[in-house]
Amino acid sequence: MAELEAVIFDQDGVIADTERDGHRVAFNRAFKEFNLNIEWGVKTYGELLKVGGGKERMRHYLIREGLDKNIEDVDTLIKEVHKRKTEIFMEIIGEGQMGLRPGVARLVRECHDANLKLAVCSTANERAVNTLLRTLFGEKGYGWFDVILAGDIVRAKKPDPEIYNLAKEKLAVSPINCVVIEDNRNGLLAAKGAGMRCIITVNSYTQSEDFSGADLVITSLGDVGRDKTEILAGGKNLTFEGQITVSLLRQVIGKEK
Repeated sequence: MAELEAVIFDQDGVIADTERDGHRVAFNRAFKEFNLNIEWGVKTYGELLKVGGGKERMRHYLIREGLDKNIEDVDTLIKEVHKRKTEIFMEIIGEGQMGLRPGVARLVRECHDANLKLAVCSTANERAVNTLLRTLFGEKGYGWFDVILAGDIVRAKKPDPEIYNLAKEKLAVSPINCVVIEDNRNGLLAAKGAGMRCIITVNSYTQSEDFSGADLVITSLGDVGRDKTEILAGGKNLTFEGQITVSLLRQVIGKEK
């Protein structure tokens, strides 16, 4: 019988709403510094998020718009722009412009107090992931995460399950005993491909995506009294009290597929 052992978080869009006002802004500033006539608006960036990984997103856009034909060394440019974008993103983090999404701090503490293993699996740059986690959770909270996997640690980005397969190896747990918290379809497919349960917490960019197959779809992790979450799909036979708790995660693990 499955028993909850580990909770794995995606970062961007799950732990913090970093995409629109963090990564997008950093990309645009980097484009300007490299004299590239590119500016990703809110809508355009939302469409580009269907491509997993920042460097992959840039390559997709350059090819789609035919801009790669005018660039002598596309690979080098992508690497240099992405490196600068990451530096700018970390400056934004340092300025205190990013905050935790509702319920994240509470649920992470609950998981820690329940002696559950904690992990973060993100396609974002490794330095950016660790900087954001340290900034938002502090050194004490950062130390609660048993495994942090990010960036190019795997060859294939989500929706490929490689990063979650690596996480289960690092955590030394069975996938049926893991719950992944994601915010988009690529993440859902990656988690399911690794044989794990998956809860989706939507945001403004992902709320209209197809989440069929998710074990639970919610508006946020929730904080009763401040941000009561709503179940959008998958809540049948679950005892729900307005926020995602360890008790609810155990119910998700134990429910029939």
